[in-house]
Amino acid sequence: MSPRPEEAAMRREVVKRIETVIKDLWPTADVQIFGSFSTGLYLPTSDIDLVVFGKWERPPLQLLEQALRKHNVAEPYSIKVLDKATVPIIKLTDQETEVKVDISFNVETGVKAARFIKEYMKKYTLLPYLILVLKQFLLQRDLNEVFTGGISSYSLILMAISFLQLHPRIDARRADENLGMLLIEFFELYGRNFNYLKTGIRIKNGGAYIAKEEIMKVMTNGYRPSMLCIEDPLLPGNDVGRSSYGAMQVKQVFDYAYIVLSHAVSPLARSYPNRDSESTLGRIIKVTQEVIDYRAWIKKKWGSKINLSPELDNRLKIRDQIAPCNGEQNNNRDSESSYNQRLTLSLASTQQLSSGSSASSVSSLSGSDIQHTGMKFSMKGTHNQGNSYSPVNSGGMRQPVGNRGHHQYNRNIWRRKKHRDSLPISLSR
Repeated sequence: MSPRPEEAAMRREVVKRIETVIKDLWPTADVQIFGSFSTGLYLPTSDIDLVVFGKWERPPLQLLEQALRKHNVAEPYSIKVLDKATVPIIKLTDQETEVKVDISFNVETGVKAARFIKEYMKKYTLLPYLILVLKQFLLQRDLNEVFTGGISSYSLILMAISFLQLHPRIDARRADENLGMLLIEFFELYGRNFNYLKTGIRIKNGGAYIAKEEIMKVMTNGYRPSMLCIEDPLLPGNDVGRSSYGAMQVKQVFDYAYIVLSHAVSPLARSYPNRDSESTLGRIIKVTQEVIDYRAWIKKKWGSKINLSPELDNRLKIRDQIAPCNGEQNNNRDSESSYNQRLTLSLASTQQLSSGSSASSVSSLSGSDIQHTGMKFSMKGTHNQGNSYSPVNSGGMRQPVGNRGHHQYNRNIWRRKKHRDSLPISLSR
């Protein structure tokens, strides 16, 4: 699900169309990209976030809305002006590609956050791989947005940064670390061991777990720390997780994923009836056929228009390094370098891992240590928060909240257009 060059080319065309309309209205306006497209951490159906900088007394939302309708940039019924929101924005769906776009005015926080994330992507080269898989995992369960009961992408990224900052194993931050084991350990930390009631996450100054009472002392406007309390590294006193009312639902599905993957990599997995028919990662992540068709349509239409900027070129080298989960075949796997192969995010079974791999946090359900081919899997979970806070355990295995299962992209229903024969039918419904 990592970004492909043709998908970046398609999105640049969307940005260019919108920027042309904006420049016609205000020639001196500055249009900048932030969010997932800016960092390269976007999925095929992710939104594009744009911010327009200029001199206005108040955001000219209605004026831009009229211009977008006049130039037929967006689908007629997709343009929405949210002028009562905390951050007033225009939401639209691009007419040609059906990519969703959010446009705001004179808001610098998103641009600063994108720069912040890029810095940590350089520091932790494993970060993009974890984020893309986690975003896909939450997306298919409708937990990737605050208003659907999930958490924001920014909160998820900060959780992953904290996970790598405070990981008890130094080798967990190496470029050749086993990514499958890191994914399981991430699910174990935030699904089982993290104390959401008492503990907050701090990123700055090397990262730390801090008591919520300490965070509350510096919070503004009388706010109290939320359940998922993440101190904003760019805006002291702001709790990034403040609006994540469904954080406990996210915790529940993380716990579910931890148990499923722990089972899948245990020695007992060799006796599972579906062991050969389903990949390990495919047990928790499914890619729908309509998304596969959509990506094929993009490749066919924009494959010849690839012209990467140097910055995007570096980020798009992630492509094809994440093992396909459910039917997407990678025909170029044999041609990848051995270094890239080491970075492939695949949850290999324990018998396939080398004896030198670190797997201190994979647990069984029996409560005793597992010995297998020279590897010991600790049952206690090594990624704890320290002596100050007792972990909040989750108990037994639970199905994802609301039986969301693998119903993917419920809010991105593809509508058929009258004059678009080139779009796959499965995507135009």
